[in-house]
Amino acid sequence: MDNVKNDAYYVKRLKQDLEFVVTHMKNVDIEELNANEVLLDSMLFRMIQISENAKKLSDEYKLHRGNVPWNAIYGLRNRIVHDYGNVDRKRHR
Repeated sequence: MDNVKNDAYYVKRLKQDLEFVVTHMKNVDIEELNANEVLLDSMLFRMIQISENAKKLSDEYKLHRGNVPWNAIYGLRNRIVHDYGNVDRKRHR
């Protein structure tokens, strides 16, 4: 198996995780999210994965996509991981 991890690989992973989040959250309101710990944990895990994979993209790739809020994406991961209990669920929905 070819295990080359380049920008194409990380973009594919980002898209998969984003599609998963959008698909599973499109009909979920904040009350349901607050009541469903499994769903919440799943979504937060995907958001962490999105951030981790975004960090692995090359500087050149990110430079050519300056409209993407890269620092906000990285910051979300740090907020989830280091301050889990204080994630504003309404804001990140």
